[in-house]
Amino acid sequence: MTGPAVRKSKQRNARQNSNAFGIFTGQEIMEYKQVFGIMDTNDDGIVDAKDLEVTFQRLGQPASVEQLENMMSEAPGSINFTVFLTLMADKRADIDQDNVIMDAFSAFDESGKGIINAEYLRECMTTMGDRFTDEEVDIMFKGTPVDEHGNFNYRDFVNVLKHCG
Repeated sequence: MTGPAVRKSKQRNARQNSNAFGIFTGQEIMEYKQVFGIMDTNDDGIVDAKDLEVTFQRLGQPASVEQLENMMSEAPGSINFTVFLTLMADKRADIDQDNVIMDAFSAFDESGKGIINAEYLRECMTTMGDRFTDEEVDIMFKGTPVDEHGNFNYRDFVNVLKHCG
């Protein structure tokens, strides 16, 4: 019984990857194709660590071996154009998720300055909707400490979330 489930999972992943072409407009796909062509410095149809290294050098931003390894680890293997487009779709989804989180916090930000009174936010989070515990709110405040005026900078918090994931 585990055999078919594994097969279904693999099929689902394959469909998800090929769906990256449906996320972008034809124009966007052509632009990503151009970017991929620029990054594929040896024209072999694959972007590897050496291609990334050359690309960053051309941009005047040399990358360390660790940075290159981290970038390459985001791909499931070789980075051909389909994998590259899928990675870009994933990045777009991450950006969209950041916007959802930002919008949720901004509903409590009457000033539009990116800050919320921490006590007011705590009260809302512990008494409304899917209620958080005080301990969970404390953990959130550790990620982005409350300033000396008692305000929580949710823009900084979303930035912390983005770099922890």
